[in-house]
Amino acid sequence: MIVDQLFISTKKTSRTDTNERLSRSLVKSISWRIIGTLDTILISYIITGKIAFALSIGGIELVTKMVLYVIHERLWNNIKWGKK
Repeated sequence: MIVDQLFISTKKTSRTDTNERLSRSLVKSISWRIIGTLDTILISYIITGKIAFALSIGGIELVTKMVLYVIHERLWNNIKWGKK
């Protein structure tokens, strides 16, 4: 059965390059920030009741957290701990 082969297979896939490219980190950052910024805008709107204020907070947060995420991602990419 195919299911058995998935669990019993002794063929190992080898990955020689465990580092991510900067472009991958950037795309991950953008997709995550879209989700995070929408969340921030929603929370800001619920708290303030003002859409303009919520969008301002979301816009500032979008830029600063994308930069911080890319730095964080690149730093962790250099750490060998937890990689095979």
